[in-house]
Amino acid sequence: MDPRKRVGRLGVFGVFGVFALGCSGAPEETSGKPVSQGTSKSSGGSGGTGAGTSGGKGGGSSRGGASSNGATGGTLGVTGGSAGMFGKGGAGGAFGGLAGLGGKVGLGGKAAGGSSGSAGAGGSSSGNTGDAPTVGGCSMFPADDAWNQDISAAKADPTWTTHLQNMVKGTKLHPDYGNDGSTLYGIPVGVVPKDQLALPVVFDWYADESDPGPYPFPSPAVAKIEGGDAMNCDGDCHLLVVQQGTCQLYEGYACHYDAGWHCGNGAHWDLTKNSYGQRPKGWTSADAAGLAIAPGILRYDEVRAGAVKHAIRFTTACTRQNFVAPATHEAVPSDCDPNDPDSPPMGLRVRLKADYDISALSTSAQVVLTAMKRYGMILADNGSNFYFQGEANAGWTDDDIAPLKTVPASAFEAVAVPPLEN
Repeated sequence: MDPRKRVGRLGVFGVFGVFALGCSGAPEETSGKPVSQGTSKSSGGSGGTGAGTSGGKGGGSSRGGASSNGATGGTLGVTGGSAGMFGKGGAGGAFGGLAGLGGKVGLGGKAAGGSSGSAGAGGSSSGNTGDAPTVGGCSMFPADDAWNQDISAAKADPTWTTHLQNMVKGTKLHPDYGNDGSTLYGIPVGVVPKDQLALPVVFDWYADESDPGPYPFPSPAVAKIEGGDAMNCDGDCHLLVVQQGTCQLYEGYACHYDAGWHCGNGAHWDLTKNSYGQRPKGWTSADAAGLAIAPGILRYDEVRAGAVKHAIRFTTACTRQNFVAPATHEAVPSDCDPNDPDSPPMGLRVRLKADYDISALSTSAQVVLTAMKRYGMILADNGSNFYFQGEANAGWTDDDIAPLKTVPASAFEAVAVPPLEN
């Protein structure tokens, strides 16, 4: 078995820690990072808890690296389905049919005694929009993609819910994004024009599971990288770019610039097609689970608009030697028991229980939690338990962050778990 599937994914650039912040969130992700070249690989533990508008970063990501020791974070570590969206119905139908995807006409539906429903929303449009969330004018995959699937009516899985709760008991939800003055926490999603020059990328760690370049990455002076910049970055150093016009998504893990772009590995996604099936089974991606990252990132603009229409990426400290769709890759951090029956598989989907009362929370928190009831969260990486990821944006406030940290993990349930794979 590929040893990368048996250990936690490591971060980049050495041991680091971050001082406690003065706002109301807590940046906290401690991925194990290479501190020397060696043969053993280990992931770091959970970071500390602090205060701040920053929600913080969760524990370390899950793919084996080349270090001999995983670093443990300081006071605060910093790294850290398929119902489609429905179009509006016509005079006689409750739903006119599926939303048009990329300009396709929605399917007209009929109701008893009524006339055909109208074309689904977006049915007459051109391009790649439909009802799916958009970035840079591009849908983040079609409306019926796993990331955009409404699972509010899906059957809960009591067995996996029990396993998950056994592992994370006492944990509360934690937003893995925010800010402390000029310091931003989260994963930025960049947008480049159609004519952005494609540049060579050297994949230093997992070239055999990377989509070859060139990638249309920006110049190092303007590239938005998680945890810093192209020359100085802490943590997972994800670089995510949506190319306008072509609607292609390029993602890199452990990226930096040194006389050219270098990343630990990379993945190229066609946003006009469903994500599942684009990655060979057994392959990782810029995320340990083999998933695209950008569609699972909570974005500032959608929260302010009052509706989040996709599942959200989240982490747990341990995962098992299996994955479930839409994931394609397993990961077991070296400090986790590979045979622990309570450890979940990569790709597990959870949902905030419908009867969990969110009415007393802030408006923005209700927007996020409503999405967690409707679309849920997808387990994409290893990190602190029940940390979920958002974009780095200076606009996040304490009112956005703090209420979300009051929600217990026990309010979530596993849903519609596909067969285990490895």
